[in-house]
Amino acid sequence: MNSSHNAASQAKSSLNLDLRDRNTFGFDASAELAYEISAAEQIPAVITEIAGKCLPWRVLGGGSNVILPKVLPGATLLMNITGQKILSSDPNATLVAVGGGVNWHEFVAWTLDNHFPGLENLALIPGTVGAAPIQNIGAYGVEIGEYIDSVEAFDSKSHAFVTLTKDACQFAYRDSYFKKNPHRYIVIKVVFKIPKQWQARIHYADLAKQFSENSSPSPEDIFLAVCKIRTHKLPDPKVIGNAGSFFQNPIVPNEQYETLLHKYPELVSYPDAVGKRKLAAGWLIDQCGFKGQRMGNVGVYDNQALVLVNHGNGTAQDILGLAKCIQDKVKKEFGVSLEIEPNIL
Repeated sequence: MNSSHNAASQAKSSLNLDLRDRNTFGFDASAELAYEISAAEQIPAVITEIAGKCLPWRVLGGGSNVILPKVLPGATLLMNITGQKILSSDPNATLVAVGGGVNWHEFVAWTLDNHFPGLENLALIPGTVGAAPIQNIGAYGVEIGEYIDSVEAFDSKSHAFVTLTKDACQFAYRDSYFKKNPHRYIVIKVVFKIPKQWQARIHYADLAKQFSENSSPSPEDIFLAVCKIRTHKLPDPKVIGNAGSFFQNPIVPNEQYETLLHKYPELVSYPDAVGKRKLAAGWLIDQCGFKGQRMGNVGVYDNQALVLVNHGNGTAQDILGLAKCIQDKVKKEFGVSLEIEPNIL
């Protein structure tokens, strides 16, 4: 353990660190070499040390969107930078800076406690704030990229701290500049710009159903409704291992959508960019008969076909094998390719 006087500048390191509690699938995994990053200033020395040893490396936050192998070779940086601070507030918006290691759901709850509504549709998404812009997390018609002002990160290529504006982050559906440049940036802080003018966003079917008799819900009402829906649909990782939604909702041209709709009148979809339609991956998987099915130690969740689960003693290989079966069947039945959402490490 580092002494207190140098704890801020020197990261604690561990060999063969158990990662079972750092991945929501609950896979039996370990890191060959792990560094616990609790302050941004620790990062340059860690990256220099890793480069000197020619080790592969990656950053691990809450482990909610990853598929871990039995042993993670090389170096794993555990993102533990916390803290949140109101930077400024004017009649139009509030700027809030949040550490990359802060729990995402706890941050969303904090924004409502402090009367900064806007993120309530993103309640109960597992993971950390630092991972949010990489994946451009989204749910119920809201994407986090809409609310980001800038992202502070360490650029391992230039070996310098950088600030990327919202435009520079190149946010798209479940995508970003960070995702396009893997293993380059370590997100240390996210600055959110939360508008003062708030409007309920309840057009997604599940939420619209919740508020069929209440056309003016409060942000807190929406927050609780989202928690209720997600709790019903998504299993608690502490009870049964999972990484939430396992596949991205595929986006198809309108022509393909119309053809599918003609053949499958119950097809679930949502508007997307001009000339395109987003299909509900969970519905496609359900139609192929996978919901509730089990394959050895892994399976598809009973209440939501989009969620793959570890029933205990499952491995990354088991989950990916099941995923391949699902992808092949959906492709054969609907002519649609499903992309895996979690990162395969």
